[in-house]
Amino acid sequence: MKKVFFLATFALTVAMVNAQQIATPQPSSTQTIKQNFSTGFIELNYSRPNMKGRTIFGDLVPYGKVWRTGANSATTLNFSEDVSIGGKEIKAGKYGLLTIPGATEWTVIITKDLDVTSPAAYKQANDVVRFAVKPATFPMSEETFTINFDNVTGNSCGLYMIWDKTLVSFPITTNTEARVMKQIDDAMNKDNRPYFAAASYYYDNGKDLAKASEWVNKAIAANPDAFWMTLLKARILAKNGDKAGAKLAAQKTVELATKAQNDDYVKMATELMKGM
Repeated sequence: MKKVFFLATFALTVAMVNAQQIATPQPSSTQTIKQNFSTGFIELNYSRPNMKGRTIFGDLVPYGKVWRTGANSATTLNFSEDVSIGGKEIKAGKYGLLTIPGATEWTVIITKDLDVTSPAAYKQANDVVRFAVKPATFPMSEETFTINFDNVTGNSCGLYMIWDKTLVSFPITTNTEARVMKQIDDAMNKDNRPYFAAASYYYDNGKDLAKASEWVNKAIAANPDAFWMTLLKARILAKNGDKAGAKLAAQKTVELATKAQNDDYVKMATELMKGM
């Protein structure tokens, strides 16, 4: 009798263990997005509910109440560097993203709290910043709640949210120039100086072309076969109005790139010469 009881208990335990190992899809899938931004990144984590034929804003998501801006767990944003949102500087770190939807206006909240999943858990005293945005009408119905980044530039990007036909977005900015310039200043006081990277930044951002030219020449002196550096020299000279010097540098680029069998740089240098 004891043996029968043991076998029955063992079979039930195995069945329970097997049942616990069944994997099923998340009703609201979790998504983590890591967006490179400025000289760092922004990491977004949120859950994505589906419409499933329901009326969303003003019903499933009530107007005038704090929303976790997703499903399941709280929505969070992690900034590797200082940014500005809603006119306020936000220090690097991890924050909660909350919203208060409305028919004609939403309130966006960046909070210190990382676990707000209901209106009752919200504490306004922990707001880092709150600001109002106007919702827009999306031209088609989006089944799955979506948050992402767009219009990503060197010092700004947009965060947008879409569900059903409602779109809400706001800008995130940062002082990239001050950060990069400090890196350049620090690096130029060391033995291993990043001349090419510094010259590229100066050229791309409309800074002192004489300094950019000085640095790219030093980079080329250390790397005479680097056709990409010679092309940058040609571009700097062309931008500074020295067409003759730019043409010579472009021709040298064609020579070096041809030898290296890099057709892309041959094409770019040739196009630069045609444009002068």
